[in-house]
Amino acid sequence: MEGKRSSDSQITLTQLMGPTNANTLGNVHGGLIMKLCDEAGGMAATKHARRPAVTVTVDSMNFHSAVNIGNLMTVRAEVTWVGRTSMETRVVVTAENVITGKVTHTNTAYFVYVALDTNGRPAPVPPLILETDEQKARFERAAQRQAVRLQRRQQENL
Repeated sequence: MEGKRSSDSQITLTQLMGPTNANTLGNVHGGLIMKLCDEAGGMAATKHARRPAVTVTVDSMNFHSAVNIGNLMTVRAEVTWVGRTSMETRVVVTAENVITGKVTHTNTAYFVYVALDTNGRPAPVPPLILETDEQKARFERAAQRQAVRLQRRQQENL
């Protein structure tokens, strides 16, 4: 199977955050941000595999600051690691105040997906071509997270 670059499957979603997106504090609801992160990550994984990909886990999602109503929120996703049938995507969210031009990094998340064949069974995915030192470092950190996830799963099954 021929490898693919991370850039081949990058996804960018941009959406204006309006009043219907607000939580009780008047900021964008964290659940909506999580949903958009999952959609962007899932599309990046699907593009990489060229197969349907389903969410297996959210490894981590850390919120650094709120997304305000009126901000232009951008969600960028890229595949950072692949195994035999699974892929990790790194999702970065920024919020832009379009009046001032200030862009704030609001959160980063790591989602894991599994590619499916036509019978709904896990299917092999193309290897990831790593072109930069940064991509190699992200791949290594993702591999470490995967090892921890597998170890945790084995402990849960004892």
